[in-house]
Amino acid sequence: LQLVESGGGLVQPGGSLRLSCAASGSTQDIYAIGWFRQAPGKAREGISCISTTSGHTNYAESVKGRFTISRDNAKNTVYLQMTSLKPEDTAVYYCAADPSPFRLCVNWNANSWGQGTQVTVSS
Repeated sequence: LQLVESGGGLVQPGGSLRLSCAASGSTQDIYAIGWFRQAPGKAREGISCISTTSGHTNYAESVKGRFTISRDNAKNTVYLQMTSLKPEDTAVYYCAADPSPFRLCVNWNANSWGQGTQVTVSS
């Protein structure tokens, strides 16, 4: 399984970005895809995930109401729409996938990871 993120960049506070995660390879065994982020000097944080079958979503409190995760199963792509961005959202954002929605969306862990994309929120 390969996961490729795109859509990161520099945005002003209050702005929006949409990240994409394209999955290829052994996608038939993946039942949950999520987004994590890691800021310099901080631990990795799970922020959002979606079940590829039920569409059920989960969000960290830090992004709830501002970020929206969605999926396009036909394209094997998951999106993260980020709005009302704050400087503290600055981080490398990683896409992750796992056969277990519980492992990813509750335990915030996964066995497949993308390479990450940088998001910088600054004026």
